[in-house]
Amino acid sequence: MRQWIKDTAGLGTGLWLLGYLASLLLFNTPFATVMGWIITAIFTPVTIAIAWWWFRTRVLPLTYYIGVGLAWALIAIVLDYLFIVQLFQASYYGPDVFVYYALTFLIPAGVGLYLTRFRSRESD
Repeated sequence: MRQWIKDTAGLGTGLWLLGYLASLLLFNTPFATVMGWIITAIFTPVTIAIAWWWFRTRVLPLTYYIGVGLAWALIAIVLDYLFIVQLFQASYYGPDVFVYYALTFLIPAGVGLYLTRFRSRESD
């Protein structure tokens, strides 16, 4: 159970915080209107690499990774609402945000799918 908390709440919140801090840095720049797309383009490969590195040594079922993806997406939605929409009274939800939420779920699920398939090929 402790590892599940690290994988979901710990890593999910940490990755969200990286993106949040990046958005705060970009907020007062000429790139503010497209910062969601910039952050998505930069942090998608970073998040894939971190998720692969984080999970690479453990053998887990695909359902575990799907649960992690659901938890990460829920964390992102709740924290975005609290610390962007409510805190800054921002009108926040555009296409980039929905792509971000989808990727937040798909990255751990995709990494898990890759790792489970890769391991099953190794055992054949």
